[in-house]
Amino acid sequence: MKTARRISATLLATVALAACSDSSEPTNAVPYQWITQQYTLVPVGYVDKQDLPSEVADEIDDHTSAQDVDTTGDTVFLRYRDDIVAVAPYQRGSQIEIADYRTGYQRWSGKLPSQWPHPDSNEFRGGGPGAGK
Repeated sequence: MKTARRISATLLATVALAACSDSSEPTNAVPYQWITQQYTLVPVGYVDKQDLPSEVADEIDDHTSAQDVDTTGDTVFLRYRDDIVAVAPYQRGSQIEIADYRTGYQRWSGKLPSQWPHPDSNEFRGGGPGAGK
């Protein structure tokens, strides 16, 4: 009888802790493995030889929702927890580039929306466990 109560108490405590966890912390990681399986690897990154950048970005976002999506010119940027995905025109299709947030922010800073936080700011919460907090 005592064992059953201990198990019940342990289960209830686990459920309570899970319910109290900070669910506002973004948990979405870039779907890197899915992208590598879905698109063709070429020297410039991954490509979709027939779909436009907006279509490819929608496919990626549909698979794993980005925190934010923005279009500058013909390029679509998807912001994930620790990464940025850029989908740009390439020949008759699209080129997909994945960069960690800091590198992507530096590379595309002139094209990214102003509301995306600078990687050194207090608003940026990426970078792995304990970073940016």
